[in-house]
Amino acid sequence: MIKSIGHILLGREKQITKEETVIQPLPHKDFRFANPFIVIHHMRPEQIAPGSAARIHPHPHRGFAPVTFMLQGEGFHKDNAGHDGIISAGGSQWMFAGKGLLHSEGPTDKILKNGGTQELVQIWVNVPKAHKWDEPWYQQATKEEMPDVLKQEGTALKLVSGNYDNQKGPLDKSFTPVISVMGTIKKGTSVRFPANPGYWTLLYIANGALTFNDKEKVEEHHLVIFEKENDEFVVHADEDSTIIFLSAEPIDEPVAAKDNFVMNTAEEVEQAIVDYQNGVFGTLSY
Repeated sequence: MIKSIGHILLGREKQITKEETVIQPLPHKDFRFANPFIVIHHMRPEQIAPGSAARIHPHPHRGFAPVTFMLQGEGFHKDNAGHDGIISAGGSQWMFAGKGLLHSEGPTDKILKNGGTQELVQIWVNVPKAHKWDEPWYQQATKEEMPDVLKQEGTALKLVSGNYDNQKGPLDKSFTPVISVMGTIKKGTSVRFPANPGYWTLLYIANGALTFNDKEKVEEHHLVIFEKENDEFVVHADEDSTIIFLSAEPIDEPVAAKDNFVMNTAEEVEQAIVDYQNGVFGTLSY
C-alpha cells in the first residue's frame, strides 16, 4: 500500500558558525522532530579556494550521534575521545557523542591546500535515554564499502546503514534500527521505495526535483515526511536528483534539544551547557 505524505518542509537558511550557513529542513516551524531524526543540515556546494583555512572549531556534543553524508569533496573528523577519520565523496561517518566530547570537522588539508568543491548533509540521530551516557564511539565507510540498493537503470543509490533491499549497510552500530541511503536518480527514472510500516520515513532532496506517488512534485531543499502507515512510495525524477532516504524505528521519549545537545529534559540540557562551560568536556587541539 502506498504511503501518503504527511509534511513537505522547505529548508531555511541557518547560520551555524560565523563563517558557515546551511539549509535546515528539520526541525521546522511546522514540524519539530521525527525522533530519532532531530536535525538535518545541508551544507550546499561551496568552492574552497586553494590556500584556505576554513575549519569548524572544536565544539561539544552530548546525547546523540551526528552522521555526515559527504556528497562532494573530502572532510575530516577529529574528537577528544581518540577518534579521527577522513571521508571523500560518497562516504559517510557516524560519531556517537554519548556522555560528551569535543570534536572538529571540515575540509581536509588536501582540499584546503589545493581547493575543490565541498558539499555534505549532516543529520542528528537521537538515542534512547538508556544510552545517552554511554562511552562515545565512531564509525565510517567509503562509497565502495556500501552496497547498491534499488538497482535499476538510472539509479546510483548506496546503503549507508541498516537492513534494506536484502542488503546490510556498513555503518552497523546503532541503538535503534536506522536505515539510510544516499545517491542519485537520473531524470526520467521512476523508483519504488519499500518502507517499514510504523517507522518514520523521510526523503530529502539535496538537488533536483521529484514527483511522489504520481501526484506531488517536490523541488530541491525540501524534506518529505511520510505518514507511518503502509509500506512503499514511488518517486519519478523530473530532473537529475541527489537524495538522502531515511527510515527508523521511532523513539517514543521526550526530546530536549538546544545548542549542541540532545537530551530528554531541559534540565539535562542546561547541565550539559554548564558542564561545557566548566571544562567537563575536556580540550581538543584545533
